[in-house]
Amino acid sequence: MPELPEVEVVRRGLARWVAHRTVADAEVLHPRAVRRHLAGPDDFAHRLGGHRIGTPSRRGKYLWLPLEDTDQAVLAHLGMSGQLLVQPHEVPAEKHLRIRVRFADDLGTELRFVDQRTFGGLSLHETSADGLPDVIAHIARDPLDPLFDDEAFHRALRRKRTTIKRALLDQSLISGVGNIYADEALWRARLHYERPTATLTRPRTTELLGHVRDVMNAALAVGGTSFDSLYVNINGESGYFERSLDAYGREGLPCRRCATPMRRRPWMNRSSYYCPKCQRAPRVTP
Repeated sequence: MPELPEVEVVRRGLARWVAHRTVADAEVLHPRAVRRHLAGPDDFAHRLGGHRIGTPSRRGKYLWLPLEDTDQAVLAHLGMSGQLLVQPHEVPAEKHLRIRVRFADDLGTELRFVDQRTFGGLSLHETSADGLPDVIAHIARDPLDPLFDDEAFHRALRRKRTTIKRALLDQSLISGVGNIYADEALWRARLHYERPTATLTRPRTTELLGHVRDVMNAALAVGGTSFDSLYVNINGESGYFERSLDAYGREGLPCRRCATPMRRRPWMNRSSYYCPKCQRAPRVTP
């Protein structure tokens, strides 16, 4: 599933090629693509037509297109394989094209939502005074947000009394961090994924947040992480950060710091990758 860097790459592309264009019409080609829009496909298409799209916004992994002069926004959930593509009109429809949005201008391009596995989708929602769609009001700010509060995050970690990787993936504490970037940041910070959050000092939390930000900014610089063709930017191009991963997917390969073979362990229906020497497991108290 795309994490913050991948979604931010898509947001930037939409800001360049879709923002401030007026929708001529929308066509829903598969009802599952708008299943979160409870009024159904016809209502979604009808309510989108004629509106001008504002500057795309993001919180964590969630992306939305505000509709100017309204208190509504189109929320995009990419799921496992969702893609928002800006394509010339004449390009043949993709095999898994689910939604097509045409614009009332002569730029010659349209917005397409393509989703092989149909876990993602688009939906129209009311927005709050700050422009945030109501259905994601509970999502915490992400670490690249200028208003993210490091001190409040540290206090929440201490109160939560969980383990550090669970906390990094808890969208009510910090948004946008998924399995890949959690493993990368923890490797950089030399923290085991089962380290209790109650043991983290303020300096340790500050250090970890610095690594989270560094790894995400590094991923952003090369277009995110693409392990297959399912994550692409709006032009259909893949990101290249998988070439720079230090932990994720490197089971059996030497740690880039100490040369100890990296390990993988099952974790919450996922996998955790770590160095057993650099990231020592916490002691188990009897």
